[in-house]
Amino acid sequence: MENKKLQIALEHWNGIQPISARDNERLSRRFTIDFNYNSNHIEGNTLTYGQTELLLLFGKIIGVADFRDCEEMKASNVGLKMMLVEAMESRQPLTQHFIRTLHKTLLREDYTVYRNLPGGVQTSYIVHAGQYKTRPNSVITRYGDRFEYASPEETPALMSELVDWYNEAEREGKLSPVELAILFHYRYIRIHPFEDGNGRIARLMMNYILSRHNYPMIVVRSRLKKDYLEALHQADLIVGKDPSDGAKASLLKIKPFFKYMSDLIAHEIENDVLFLTEHNPNVWWYDGERIVFRTPTYNKILEILMTESKVSLSLLQESTGINRSAIQKLMKTLQDKNYIEKEDDGRWRVFITPSM
Repeated sequence: MENKKLQIALEHWNGIQPISARDNERLSRRFTIDFNYNSNHIEGNTLTYGQTELLLLFGKIIGVADFRDCEEMKASNVGLKMMLVEAMESRQPLTQHFIRTLHKTLLREDYTVYRNLPGGVQTSYIVHAGQYKTRPNSVITRYGDRFEYASPEETPALMSELVDWYNEAEREGKLSPVELAILFHYRYIRIHPFEDGNGRIARLMMNYILSRHNYPMIVVRSRLKKDYLEALHQADLIVGKDPSDGAKASLLKIKPFFKYMSDLIAHEIENDVLFLTEHNPNVWWYDGERIVFRTPTYNKILEILMTESKVSLSLLQESTGINRSAIQKLMKTLQDKNYIEKEDDGRWRVFITPSM
């Protein structure tokens, strides 16, 4: 299935190859923070973008943070690294063992979920790390209806078929890496083989396939969660509710999801190209968004905050040539946008990235 936006984006990406070691490191660092933050935030993790960056790069946290969310984010980064190592072994076929190991890495250990039923009755069940589900799972859609995934009894066979299909399709080469990645994502989600963590695994596996074929990896942004889920829902309406049909869906059947995801991949690749090639001191990046400051004063302030260990209003006033009240207003704007945050020792942390 052709997508002109994607074709153009890939041409632009190929046009800047090979990228330097420095640019590769910049892109890798940016992707690490963006992917882990967004993939977990979609599922309810409460860490901010800045907390995620500090935790993954420096092992520390500013402000209040939930311990479980911190552990989940660290495990997510381990899973991402493990996925990248596995993707490099392009001659080795995909296995169910790898997917279960990836799941165990993300969840770390079994845990119990407690639920309150109508009438005050409490029930519980165990979420198994690295094991396929032992109880049915479903989701209530945004339209209020219940959508069932594959049953525990169906899951092992459907997962075996999914992995076999992928390995055979990869060998045949009739589908592009993007088509393989998107179709695998959809089929996997329709099986929903684990009791928890399926969305995170699906997004990791999509990038596993892209990386395996030397394509740029992409981030599904949490701010686009509604659009992402709606695209899945529109594909479900065409495919039908039978989990087996979903687990064997064709590209044509999932056209709404394919269109959405291929456009998203094209957008992410174009932003990667811009991030590496644009040299404008007033352009910065934050969570995949290109931020253009209308005044160079922002750039001056951010550079000072990034290079000086202790920054006073007097220093900023002297360096920028504007009055104290204007400095305070600009600083408040940067804080309100979560671009900067002050640590307990008075040092400022900058979470927005320059384009050069």
